[in-house]
Amino acid sequence: MPMPKIEVAYLGPEGTFAHVVASQRFHDAAFVPLRTIADIFDYVSKAPQRWGVVPIENSSGGTIYQTVDCLIEPSCSLSIQEEMSIRVALALIGRKGERIRTVYSHFAPLQHCDRWLRQHLPDVERVAVSSTGEAARLVSASKEAGVAAISAKQSAAIYKLDVLEFPIVQSIENLTQFFAIGHKNGHATNSSKSSLVVSLHDTPGSLCSFLEPFKKANVNLSRIISRPVMGRPNEYIFFVDIVGTEKDEAVREALTIARETSISIRIVGTYPVLPPFAS
Repeated sequence: MPMPKIEVAYLGPEGTFAHVVASQRFHDAAFVPLRTIADIFDYVSKAPQRWGVVPIENSSGGTIYQTVDCLIEPSCSLSIQEEMSIRVALALIGRKGERIRTVYSHFAPLQHCDRWLRQHLPDVERVAVSSTGEAARLVSASKEAGVAAISAKQSAAIYKLDVLEFPIVQSIENLTQFFAIGHKNGHATNSSKSSLVVSLHDTPGSLCSFLEPFKKANVNLSRIISRPVMGRPNEYIFFVDIVGTEKDEAVREALTIARETSISIRIVGTYPVLPPFAS
């Protein structure tokens, strides 16, 4: 009996950078565009053959907190399987011959392209939408003249639009990182990072006490994010990325000591980091 085809959910619609990453990473899969990151987590959780591709950080726009909040949710049964990234090359797409009055995009590309927009399109209205793919879809569906999107170059072909400028802001590197989420507990042989959800005591120096063992063991913490605990004002939980895994003696020893000073430490992924994809 043939194995069921892998389903890969991503932040849609078609033409987002999540779609570009997913299609380069998973070649023989059924791709499922969804509207929100929470929708992706919910969809993937319902069947073991499902994976999700969710953004975690953009080098210009910063952390994607919706992904963090889904991972730290106590009821989350999924784990991080891989870290992927894409070197983002942005395109201005629309219809040739029209004077541009409005530009749609996700907030991160709008922020990344701020100087270029001020120099080349100083009077345009900027409209932030849920994704670069949604920006392209809105422009394609619009009956108004003079609308354009900052999106992936691939979106132009998908939505039958013209590439008006590519690449935008070539001189500044723009990298977006993604997590592949799924049901397995990671621990691939080539795993090089771990992600933790950490709850600490509400006492002076508790964060310092948690961090100290990693400093002494020379273990690099590449990401530390604090998030409020819903329904409990002034309480926070931490999402932490470690360079290394429990197979490394230094990491294992640091975690053992850190657990003694913490309320709880939950590992939400031990995973490899893939080389960056090109857009």
